[in-house]
Amino acid sequence: QVQLVESGGGLVQAGGSLRLSCTASGRTFTFNTYTMGWFRQAPGKEREFVAAISGSGTWKNYADSVKGRFSISRENAKNTVYLQMNSLKPEDTALYSCAKTIWTRPTGRSGEFDSWGQGTQVTVSS
Repeated sequence: QVQLVESGGGLVQAGGSLRLSCTASGRTFTFNTYTMGWFRQAPGKEREFVAAISGSGTWKNYADSVKGRFSISRENAKNTVYLQMNSLKPEDTALYSCAKTIWTRPTGRSGEFDSWGQGTQVTVSS
């Protein structure tokens, strides 16, 4: 069984930055074989894809709304995936969660992912 724990959220002013972390644990979980993704959900809205990264880190994909501002990376030795968020906007306010997928290059549909973490809240003030 895999556990994913997110951290790094908080309150930040528009234009600011945050770095989120997602650390995986599990006795038989081979972190570097899974593509990892970040999603977010704002109150009253559907969960939406933010970014994904392949097991090796060579493939990355971003939602159009965050391209050029957010960067996903991973450190397999630490079973951790990161989301660097720059130039934050009030519309980035949401609960950010990470998840894993067996798909090498997922399309971004949440149904492709599993083992969701509890999430970390990001609030951007104007």
